This record gives sequence, C-alpha cells and structure tokens, in this order.
Amino acid sequence: MTYVEDELSSQPECWIRAAQEAAVHAAALPAAGERVAIVGCGTSFFMAQAAAVLREQSGQGETDAFAASEFPEGRSYDRVVALTRSGTTTEVLELLGRLRGQTRTTAVTADPHTPVMEYADGVVVLDFADERSVVQTRFATTALTLLRAHLGLHSDAVVADARTALATPLPEELVGCAQFTFLGRGWTVGLANEAGLKMREASLAWTEAYPAMEYRHGPISITTHGTATWMLGEAPEGLAEQVRRTGGLWVDGGLDPLAELVRAQRLAVAVAAARGLDPDQPRHLTRSVILGD
Repeated sequence: MTYVEDELSSQPECWIRAAQEAAVHAAALPAAGERVAIVGCGTSFFMAQAAAVLREQSGQGETDAFAASEFPEGRSYDRVVALTRSGTTTEVLELLGRLRGQTRTTAVTADPHTPVMEYADGVVVLDFADERSVVQTRFATTALTLLRAHLGLHSDAVVADARTALATPLPEELVGCAQFTFLGRGWTVGLANEAGLKMREASLAWTEAYPAMEYRHGPISITTHGTATWMLGEAPEGLAEQVRRTGGLWVDGGLDPLAELVRAQRLAVAVAAARGLDPDQPRHLTRSVILGD
C-alpha cells in the first residue's frame, strides 16, 4: 500500500478528531462578523475556496479566498487564515511576514516544528493529519473539516459518508476513461478544483474542473465516449441527461461533497496504478515549494 492510500483511508478518523478540536481552537479561528481572507497554495488554495464560500453563505461574514501569491495588497481584513500543511511554503511565509503587525493572522498546519509557528499570530496544529506522501489528501480535508465544524456545518453523517466512499467500489469503466471533468456549485467548486488537481498530480490524467453551470458554456464540447463527468454536490437540472447524450460517463455525487472528494482521491490512485505510476512520487513535485533567494 502506498502512503497516499493509507493516508486517504484514515480520513474519517481524522475528521472526527478535527471536529472535536474545533471548539478548542475557536479563539484562533475567525469570529462571526469578521472580514476574513483564507489563503493557501495548490491544494490548500482549493480548500480555502471551499471554506470561504461556506463561511459567507452561513452568514458568518464576508470571506475571500486567494492563492497566497495573489493576495491583494492594501485590501483590509480583520483576519487572514493561511492553510499550509508543511508550514514552509515560501509564498505563505512571505505573505504572513508582510501582514505582521497590520492584520491578525492564523495558520492551520500539520507540522509544529516549522517557520510558520513564528510567522502567524495564532496557530492550529493538526499534526495527527500530517502526511508522508507528496500528494495531499487527509490534511486538506481535515483542515476543511475543522473550519466546517467551527461554522457548525459538520455532522456525523459526513463521517459516515466518508466511510461509504472508502468502502464502495468505483464504477468499473471509470478507471479506463481518457479524460475527467469535475463539477461543483458554490462551496464545492473548490472541491472540484481539488479533485482535478489530485488526478493530475497522482496519475498525470487529462482533467478539468468547472462550476457546473459554466460547463455548458464550452467545456462540454470535449465530452464524448471514453470521458467522465463527475458532479460534487447537487447537479443543475437536466445536466446529467445532457452529458449522457454525448456518450460520456456521468458520475452522480450522491454523498456529502467532501466524501465525494475522497472517492475522487481513490480514483486518482487507481488510475495511477493502472498506468504504472507511483502516486507518492508525482512528477516534478515536492512536498513543499520553497523558493530560493
């Protein structure tokens, strides 16, 4: 078993613990009414996208998400939350350094022995969700679970769906598809982006991701026999039938969208295995991007 297989299989237990710790770390997390930005790089950026929509839709306050390298200078926030598994990513540390003394910051990380501990005003350490694989799975979903629980949006049903996602076989024809498109709506657009990234990282697959309503505005043109379109969350009316008419495979996301992401992680590993690739060692990637001087 690869590291990533072992790590993605442990997600239900990680989510349970993260939900329990949300109350412990409440003071370090955004308070209702604060104007907040959530930042990250790669997978963490996509989790930031999901968390930002969830927070704003729940009425907790205006919330934006940015890649750490694209944070808008001069924009005012009450708090900036940085998601960083490694605690060493250059763009995150540089941003936190620039914000020091001006904007309250919180870092959510997996490693307490890294520079981010000194760069942020508050830190939440999810070391039980740390990973050996370069490809992120459980840290990302555990960090998002922490934030969902902080917003009062986590439930035991989410964990049950994750266990179902791990136990239920993937559709047999899915692994052999030549192209994969992931779709989301609202907060699940970030999850769709992350599902696509997992496929590209682990299996070098041709993968795209879109807001579901935007899929009709051009991207559906690539859908045909041998391609798959996977919906994370509730699909727009008529979209499944439209995809099926193209000859493409429609995958309906009937579980909680975060659990659907677990299924997509499993698909990435399965496609990698079918192609003779090691998902623990993705091409041209390292655990953390640290830029030289």
